[in-house]
Amino acid sequence: MPEIYKALLATDMDFTLLAPGKDVPEGNKEAIKALKEAGVAFTIATGRSSFLVGKFAEDLGIDVPIITSNGGSLFDAANRRQFASRDFGDKKIRTLLRYLLDNNADATLYSDEGIFFAPCSSRKFFVEGYNVGVPPEKQSPIIDFGMDFPEQERIPAFNKILLIKPNKELYRILCEDPELEAICSGPDLYDIMPAGTSKGNALLSLADYLGVPRTNTFAIGDNENDISMIAGAEHGIAMGNATEGAKKAAEYITTNYDSLGFAKAVYEFVIPLTEKF
Repeated sequence: MPEIYKALLATDMDFTLLAPGKDVPEGNKEAIKALKEAGVAFTIATGRSSFLVGKFAEDLGIDVPIITSNGGSLFDAANRRQFASRDFGDKKIRTLLRYLLDNNADATLYSDEGIFFAPCSSRKFFVEGYNVGVPPEKQSPIIDFGMDFPEQERIPAFNKILLIKPNKELYRILCEDPELEAICSGPDLYDIMPAGTSKGNALLSLADYLGVPRTNTFAIGDNENDISMIAGAEHGIAMGNATEGAKKAAEYITTNYDSLGFAKAVYEFVIPLTEKF
């Protein structure tokens, strides 16, 4: 059975908890320690692959499941395994792959087998950067695939496609597909998942798993893909650098990510509220 917590806080990573490609600032680490001392379960809710969060989970001592792939996966970082994943159906992912490859899309795909890169993908540098200094057994697998990949006898199950600067027509078609969830996750970054996938839904599922009342949930983020959890949590928090949509969904707005806005929200909003639970 999970440890008993009185509340749950899920945070976005990039432009919320840290700067992309950087470590978590010491001030935010101290705030996370304070959360744990207050009996609050802390986790990350990110658009990143599960393979790109392990070293952060270890550094921060996260001992509850992590939300990855924009809610597509609940990941046990300690054992490096997904114990819940919302995957595309085999026929659907093959059709999507064929369409993306034929349109020379800059696509990266997330699987529990590794991170897969289309021929035109420009995202490999980010994964290579993550792997620097990480022991080989904990590095993210980097897998290239070619034009014939969709027709192979077996392809892995995937829970997210990351597109970089897709052309407007391609993205419009994906947005209008009722079987898909398409959302902006950062500058020129667009995430495609199976319909119904969101950080918000994953947050509530995690709260239920941990036995935390949904009325005791918190979420903090900065971008469009964070709105579902900011709105879905009982207490939503937006960064000072957040989009207007994220701010409108929030109960509390903190300062920018680069001025320790995460820590400010923890000390001035989250912990004072949890003392009343």
